[in-house]
Amino acid sequence: MKEIAFLLNGAPVRLENPPPLRTLLDWLRDERGLKGTKEGCNEGDCGACTVMVTDARGTHALNACILFLPQLDGKAVRTVEGLAGPDGALHPVQRAMVDHHGSQCGFCTPGFVVAMAVNHLNGEADHDTALAGNLCRCTGYAPIARAAAAAAAEPVPDWLRRATDPAGIRPQLSREDPIAATEDGAAHAFMPRSADALADWYAAHPEATLVAGATDVGLWVTKQLREPAPVAFIAGIGELRGVSVTEDEIRIGAVTTLAELMPAIAPLHPDLAELIRRFGSAQVRAAATIGGNIANGSPIGDAPPALIALGAALHLRRGGARRSIPLEDFFLDYGHQDRAPGEFVEAVSFPRQPDRLRCYKVSKRFDQDISALCGCFSVTVRDGVVAGARIAFGGMAGIPKRAHAVEAALTGRPWIEATIEAALPAFAGDFQPIDDMRASAGYRLRAAQNLLRRYFLEDRGVPTDVLEVAP
Repeated sequence: MKEIAFLLNGAPVRLENPPPLRTLLDWLRDERGLKGTKEGCNEGDCGACTVMVTDARGTHALNACILFLPQLDGKAVRTVEGLAGPDGALHPVQRAMVDHHGSQCGFCTPGFVVAMAVNHLNGEADHDTALAGNLCRCTGYAPIARAAAAAAAEPVPDWLRRATDPAGIRPQLSREDPIAATEDGAAHAFMPRSADALADWYAAHPEATLVAGATDVGLWVTKQLREPAPVAFIAGIGELRGVSVTEDEIRIGAVTTLAELMPAIAPLHPDLAELIRRFGSAQVRAAATIGGNIANGSPIGDAPPALIALGAALHLRRGGARRSIPLEDFFLDYGHQDRAPGEFVEAVSFPRQPDRLRCYKVSKRFDQDISALCGCFSVTVRDGVVAGARIAFGGMAGIPKRAHAVEAALTGRPWIEATIEAALPAFAGDFQPIDDMRASAGYRLRAAQNLLRRYFLEDRGVPTDVLEVAP
């Protein structure tokens, strides 16, 4: 990688041969002396390192601790030091935090302020969701939420509106194509501009690590102290991004972020959209990709159970060769997937269908937690009889896995409570879950059975929302 260029608080920055796995957080603090961006968890959970990043897709809050320098190429970055106006006037959210006493120890405050400024810019009104990725242990959230609500009534400063206009970034970088100068197939880091370029390079470097959002790989570096090489940064490949909806199919490009997928899928499968909302914070959803959630093969990745329940196919490419397989067949064993060296995920697709999908994530925290288990159900009922069922779980085995025995116990039988109860013992034939720090095997098995009961009751119109409080 020869050079990257981006804007930092409005000023152009050019870096020759940047270390590909240097995080923005470390660079800001060590090289630029911008200490307002804090290191808290260093894994993308606490939001102390939140920065504002603008690219062609808009402006997002991102975690600088798991954001590598090459991912900034062609973008604009703004830290808390860059939120005051050119005349020194405070941003509306800064004023509101002061007025509503939203800061005590102050460590978390810069991250909160930057996240709030992004939400203010984007007209985000759901402050509880938007700020879920920022942790405060002193003041508590009440005054911060009041500050966010008060700032929402104030207009976005004109200077910031201009500074976050995607059309204004490239001219300031003096390049028509900010990515062009970074492409170097012989280097330890590669930033392809097309899927064809990625396919050729990855076939020649099958040992490489592909980086899209870095919400997983970032922790390899910051927590496991790994230094994968070579690496390819693929989030800029437009061919691999986007959600296509036709009369027959929904197709999702591999580098589509969860933030992009959530509003696109909500009208079709609202339970999947709600599951995505609980994946992580706004900062994580703006970076994490659907392809990464699948390709890392985690047994507790939340997207695969939902997609398997929808009958998804995975589309893979190696060089010029492409193949498609049922998503459930991609996961072979813990840590092993049906993916050849140099083969990468291009997209995932599933049939357009009536919405029968329900997704139930069980975790110790409701938001932003790793699942103890995640069950996704899609049961088709015709004339009171189960015509078909697709049920998949994460956290119940070493891989995301279908409940074939449970499906068989339901199919062809009347959609009544007795059928549900008769099917419950089949869970033990499908799954032999483990005991670990998140849940015991017995808990997981009982919870999975209860989720089938919940699906049935919800389908019958019985209130089942665990967040509802009844008198």
